Amino acid sequence: MMNNEVIGKCPVCGNEMEVTKLSCNSCGTSIEGHFSLCKFCKLSDEQKDFVEVFIKNRGNIKEIEKELGISYPTVRNKLESVIEALGYSPKYNVPNINKKEILEKLSNGEITSEEAINLLKGEE
Repeated sequence: MMNNEVIGKCPVCGNEMEVTKLSCNSCGTSIEGHFSLCKFCKLSDEQKDFVEVFIKNRGNIKEIEKELGISYPTVRNKLESVIEALGYSPKYNVPNINKKEILEKLSNGEITSEEAINLLKGEE
């Protein structure tokens, strides 16, 4: 039997989906009711893929950049997207990053000089 993953958002209107029936494949027991989805079920496939890469690389931004072939600001934006989708308030916004933090990241080799310039300009 093929197992499909539960979708978290309605493909028609985009609102949150709800599970109303659970069934046991072994004995046939069914339970009906209103069940909420886990937070991670509400992530898009792209967000789930990013979370997997993030965890696999233990949050190391440089390694995530290399694996996905994306820049530091893009990694941060994807992470912010996941944080917001999980229902948490964003604390980080690339255009509002402070100059000292950018220079520290440049000094530590976490971002390239080009990325630092773009961040200082407020670009992605």
